[in-house]
Amino acid sequence: MSQPLSSPGPVGPVISERIVTVPNALSALRIVLVPVFLVLVLTEQDLAALIVIIVSSLSDFLDGIIARRFSQITKLGQLLDPAADRLFIFAAVIALAVREVVPWWVVAVIVGRDVFLAGLGLVLAQHGYGPLPVHHLGKLATFALFYALPILVLGQAFPAIQEVSDPIGWAFTIWGAFLYWSAGFIYLRQTRDLIAKVPRASLNTSDTLGEQRRSTDG
Repeated sequence: MSQPLSSPGPVGPVISERIVTVPNALSALRIVLVPVFLVLVLTEQDLAALIVIIVSSLSDFLDGIIARRFSQITKLGQLLDPAADRLFIFAAVIALAVREVVPWWVVAVIVGRDVFLAGLGLVLAQHGYGPLPVHHLGKLATFALFYALPILVLGQAFPAIQEVSDPIGWAFTIWGAFLYWSAGFIYLRQTRDLIAKVPRASLNTSDTLGEQRRSTDG
Protein backbone atom coordinates (compact mmCIF):
# COMPACT_ATOMS: atom_id res chain seq x y z
CA MET A 1 0.00 0.00 0.00
CA SER A 2 1.40 3.38 -0.93
CA GLN A 3 1.97 5.90 1.84
CA PRO A 4 0.03 9.19 1.68
CA LEU A 5 2.09 12.15 0.70
CA SER A 6 2.81 14.53 3.55
CA SER A 7 1.62 18.06 3.08
CA PRO A 8 4.36 20.62 2.60
CA GLY A 9 5.21 22.85 5.53
CA PRO A 10 4.51 26.56 5.56
CA VAL A 11 6.49 28.53 3.03
CA GLY A 12 8.27 31.60 4.33
CA PRO A 13 8.03 35.00 2.64
CA VAL A 14 10.04 35.53 -0.52
CA ILE A 15 13.06 37.77 0.00
CA SER A 16 13.73 39.76 -3.16
CA GLU A 17 16.78 41.62 -4.44
CA ARG A 18 14.74 44.70 -5.35
CA ILE A 19 16.03 48.09 -4.29
CA VAL A 20 13.25 50.50 -5.24
CA THR A 21 10.22 49.62 -3.10
CA VAL A 22 7.87 51.63 -0.92
CA PRO A 23 9.15 50.03 2.36
CA ASN A 24 12.77 50.74 1.38
CA ALA A 25 11.86 54.35 0.57
CA LEU A 26 10.21 54.71 4.00
CA SER A 27 13.26 53.21 5.73
CA ALA A 28 15.53 55.56 3.77
CA LEU A 29 13.34 58.48 4.83
CA ARG A 30 13.77 57.48 8.48
CA ILE A 31 17.55 57.46 8.06
CA VAL A 32 17.46 60.90 6.40
CA LEU A 33 15.41 62.19 9.36
CA VAL A 34 18.05 61.10 11.88
CA PRO A 35 20.34 64.16 11.49
CA VAL A 36 17.26 66.40 11.43
CA PHE A 37 16.12 64.88 14.72
CA LEU A 38 19.63 65.23 16.17
CA VAL A 39 19.88 68.93 15.30
CA LEU A 40 16.41 69.64 16.66
CA VAL A 41 17.18 67.99 20.01
CA LEU A 42 20.58 69.67 20.30
CA THR A 43 19.04 73.09 19.60
CA GLU A 44 16.26 72.37 22.13
CA GLN A 45 13.48 72.46 19.54
CA ASP A 46 11.86 69.59 21.39
CA LEU A 47 8.34 69.86 19.99
CA ALA A 48 9.67 69.70 16.42
CA ALA A 49 11.89 66.77 17.44
CA LEU A 50 8.81 64.95 18.77
CA ILE A 51 7.01 65.50 15.47
CA VAL A 52 9.99 64.01 13.62
CA ILE A 53 10.09 60.94 15.87
CA ILE A 54 6.32 60.45 15.46
CA VAL A 55 6.69 60.59 11.66
CA SER A 56 9.58 58.13 11.92
CA SER A 57 7.58 55.74 14.11
CA LEU A 58 4.61 55.82 11.74
CA SER A 59 6.85 55.14 8.74
CA ASP A 60 8.44 52.25 10.64
CA PHE A 61 4.99 50.79 11.29
CA LEU A 62 3.86 51.29 7.70
CA ASP A 63 6.92 49.88 5.99
CA GLY A 64 6.55 46.58 7.83
CA ILE A 65 2.86 46.29 6.94
CA ILE A 66 3.44 47.20 3.29
CA ALA A 67 6.40 44.85 2.97
CA ARG A 68 4.41 41.88 4.25
CA ARG A 69 1.07 42.74 2.64
CA PHE A 70 2.45 43.40 -0.85
CA SER A 71 5.39 40.94 -0.80
CA GLN A 72 8.00 43.69 -0.85
CA ILE A 73 10.39 42.16 1.69
CA THR A 74 13.91 42.75 0.39
CA LYS A 75 17.45 42.09 1.52
CA LEU A 76 18.14 45.83 1.44
CA GLY A 77 15.10 46.46 3.62
CA GLN A 78 16.35 43.94 6.17
CA LEU A 79 19.44 46.13 6.53
CA LEU A 80 17.83 49.58 6.36
CA ASP A 81 15.03 48.93 8.85
CA PRO A 82 17.11 48.01 11.92
CA ALA A 83 19.81 50.52 10.91
CA ALA A 84 17.26 53.34 11.09
CA ASP A 85 16.15 52.20 14.57
CA ARG A 86 19.71 52.13 15.86
CA LEU A 87 20.59 55.51 14.38
CA PHE A 88 17.57 57.13 16.01
CA ILE A 89 18.49 55.56 19.36
CA PHE A 90 22.10 56.75 19.06
CA ALA A 91 21.06 60.25 17.97
CA ALA A 92 18.60 60.60 20.84
CA VAL A 93 20.86 59.31 23.60
CA ILE A 94 23.89 61.34 22.47
CA ALA A 95 21.88 64.55 22.06
CA LEU A 96 20.22 64.11 25.46
CA ALA A 97 23.61 63.44 27.06
CA VAL A 98 25.01 66.63 25.53
CA ARG A 99 22.06 68.50 27.03
CA GLU A 100 22.68 66.74 30.37
CA VAL A 101 19.20 65.19 30.35
CA VAL A 102 20.77 61.72 30.64
CA PRO A 103 24.24 60.90 32.02
CA TRP A 104 27.03 59.80 29.70
CA TRP A 105 27.11 56.32 31.23
CA VAL A 106 23.82 55.68 29.41
CA VAL A 107 25.59 56.49 26.13
CA ALA A 108 28.43 54.14 27.07
CA VAL A 109 26.02 51.31 27.93
CA ILE A 110 23.97 51.59 24.73
CA VAL A 111 26.72 52.36 22.24
CA GLY A 112 29.17 50.00 23.95
CA ARG A 113 26.85 47.06 23.42
CA ASP A 114 26.79 47.58 19.66
CA VAL A 115 30.57 47.99 19.59
CA PHE A 116 30.69 44.68 21.47
CA LEU A 117 28.44 43.05 18.86
CA ALA A 118 30.58 44.45 16.06
CA GLY A 119 33.55 42.68 17.65
CA LEU A 120 31.59 39.43 17.76
CA GLY A 121 30.73 39.91 14.09
CA LEU A 122 34.40 40.17 13.21
CA VAL A 123 35.17 37.00 15.15
CA LEU A 124 32.36 35.14 13.37
CA ALA A 125 33.52 36.40 9.97
CA GLN A 126 37.02 35.10 10.66
CA HIS A 127 35.51 31.66 11.22
CA GLY A 128 33.37 31.80 8.08
CA TYR A 129 30.02 32.61 9.71
CA GLY A 130 27.55 35.37 8.89
CA PRO A 131 25.49 37.44 11.35
CA LEU A 132 23.79 35.65 14.23
CA PRO A 133 20.00 35.26 14.28
CA VAL A 134 18.24 38.07 16.11
CA HIS A 135 17.13 37.07 19.59
CA HIS A 136 13.69 38.13 20.82
CA LEU A 137 15.33 39.92 23.78
CA GLY A 138 17.22 42.10 21.34
CA LYS A 139 13.98 43.05 19.63
CA LEU A 140 12.32 43.84 22.94
CA ALA A 141 15.32 45.94 24.02
CA THR A 142 15.21 47.97 20.81
CA PHE A 143 11.47 48.52 21.28
CA ALA A 144 12.02 49.78 24.85
CA LEU A 145 14.87 52.12 23.91
CA PHE A 146 13.18 53.36 20.75
CA TYR A 147 10.33 54.72 22.87
CA ALA A 148 12.20 55.52 26.11
CA LEU A 149 14.33 58.33 24.75
CA PRO A 150 11.50 60.18 22.95
CA ILE A 151 9.50 60.04 26.19
CA LEU A 152 12.38 61.89 27.84
CA VAL A 153 12.26 64.41 24.98
CA LEU A 154 8.53 64.75 25.64
CA GLY A 155 9.30 65.88 29.18
CA GLN A 156 11.67 68.52 27.84
CA ALA A 157 9.05 69.78 25.38
CA PHE A 158 6.30 69.93 28.01
CA PRO A 159 7.83 70.59 31.47
CA ALA A 160 4.37 70.47 33.06
CA ILE A 161 4.21 66.69 32.54
CA GLN A 162 7.89 66.01 33.29
CA GLU A 163 7.14 64.58 36.73
CA VAL A 164 5.16 61.82 35.01
CA SER A 165 7.04 61.40 31.73
CA ASP A 166 10.56 61.27 33.17
CA PRO A 167 9.99 58.24 35.46
CA ILE A 168 8.33 56.40 32.56
CA GLY A 169 11.17 57.33 30.21
CA TRP A 170 13.81 56.25 32.72
CA ALA A 171 12.01 52.97 33.41
CA PHE A 172 12.03 52.16 29.69
CA THR A 173 15.67 53.28 29.38
CA ILE A 174 16.98 51.13 32.23
CA TRP A 175 14.91 48.12 31.23
CA GLY A 176 15.92 48.50 27.59
CA ALA A 177 19.62 48.79 28.46
CA PHE A 178 19.38 45.69 30.67
CA LEU A 179 17.72 43.68 27.89
CA TYR A 180 20.17 45.09 25.33
CA TRP A 181 23.11 43.63 27.24
CA SER A 182 21.24 40.45 28.14
CA ALA A 183 20.80 39.81 24.42
CA GLY A 184 24.45 40.72 23.91
CA PHE A 185 25.59 37.98 26.30
CA ILE A 186 23.33 35.51 24.52
CA TYR A 187 25.07 36.45 21.26
CA LEU A 188 28.42 35.96 22.99
CA ARG A 189 27.41 32.45 24.07
CA GLN A 190 26.16 31.62 20.59
CA THR A 191 29.40 32.91 19.07
CA ARG A 192 31.40 30.76 21.47
CA ASP A 193 29.28 27.71 20.62
CA LEU A 194 29.69 28.25 16.89
CA ILE A 195 33.42 28.59 17.15
CA ALA A 196 33.50 25.44 19.27
CA LYS A 197 31.64 23.65 16.42
CA VAL A 198 28.41 23.14 18.35
CA PRO A 199 25.70 22.09 15.85
CA ARG A 200 23.64 24.93 14.48
CA ALA A 201 20.42 23.21 15.62
CA SER A 202 21.30 24.03 19.20
CA LEU A 203 21.22 27.74 18.37
CA ASN A 204 17.61 27.86 17.22
CA THR A 205 16.33 29.61 20.35
CA SER A 206 16.06 32.99 18.67
CA ASP A 207 14.10 34.54 15.87
CA THR A 208 15.52 34.58 12.38
CA LEU A 209 16.93 37.70 10.82
CA GLY A 210 17.64 36.17 7.46
CA GLU A 211 15.24 34.83 4.90
CA GLN A 212 12.15 34.37 7.08
CA ARG A 213 11.21 37.83 8.27
CA ARG A 214 12.11 41.48 8.55
CA SER A 215 13.61 42.38 11.86
CA THR A 216 13.20 45.53 13.91
CA ASP A 217 16.35 44.91 15.84
CA GLY A 218 19.96 43.93 15.41
